[in-house]
Amino acid sequence: MHARLQAWLKEPVRKGATALFPNVHGGRLSADSVQSLLGKHVRVAHKSCPSLKAKSVSPHVLRHSAAMELLQAGVDCSVIALWLGHESVETTQTYLHAHLALKEAALAKLKPYERDKRTRFQPNDRLLAFLEAL
Repeated sequence: MHARLQAWLKEPVRKGATALFPNVHGGRLSADSVQSLLGKHVRVAHKSCPSLKAKSVSPHVLRHSAAMELLQAGVDCSVIALWLGHESVETTQTYLHAHLALKEAALAKLKPYERDKRTRFQPNDRLLAFLEAL
């Protein structure tokens, strides 16, 4: 995919376009145009991935999915906020609350609580090294 995008960027600019994916007049694509193009490509993709037929795929879903992938990859929320064009990081924080897989992963790391068993926290070497480096 990266090679295809590089090839697209080498294409000559049409009608003085400044947008990466311009409309026929060289301007930005309208929301309806984006929705139409997405629908066309989802229909094509459905042929090799039949489960897409039962799913609602919209530009917002793609934005949200991309943000969640970045978040899971460890990209900082402030970077994701900039990339999405959010006015503040607080808007992006909703992705943290929305992603069930992140919550499940955090809960999976916990040990079941045992009322009568008291334990003391034992930091690992990696944590100690990090704290010592501060």
